[in-house]
Amino acid sequence: MSNRDRWAQAAYEILVSQAGHYHSVIDDSELGRQIQERTGVTTREGVQTWIGPVLELLVQRCSREGLPALTALVVSKDSGMVGDGYDMVLKAAGIPRIEDPALREVHAAQARLDCHRWAGARDLPADGGSPAMSPVYASALETRCDPNQ
Repeated sequence: MSNRDRWAQAAYEILVSQAGHYHSVIDDSELGRQIQERTGVTTREGVQTWIGPVLELLVQRCSREGLPALTALVVSKDSGMVGDGYDMVLKAAGIPRIEDPALREVHAAQARLDCHRWAGARDLPADGGSPAMSPVYASALETRCDPNQ
């Protein structure tokens, strides 16, 4: 098994655990740290240089196994958004690229809810819950919309 395959397996395990917590997300830097810690396979390269191909392997696995898009749980530390990397999820699902970043985040929020439902998140409301933006992104939206800011 290659290092990238080991990292993808660790990412799967981490994201399945993350899916078990309603409305939770994980930022790409923290995911990268946990992957390296879990596998013992480290690199001096920044997470942005290697996480994309690892997440692509996970997108392929989720698609192949009929799992929800676990990579929707991964957001940018700075923006709280899934960003362009989410295009891999859309492509695997046969959905055209979503150009509008805000609409892409809406799609990802629904995909995250699907993950939480699939994982049987212990804090999922009895009504099945609702999609949510990541806390960082939601905060940025509130700040932009707050007339007192």
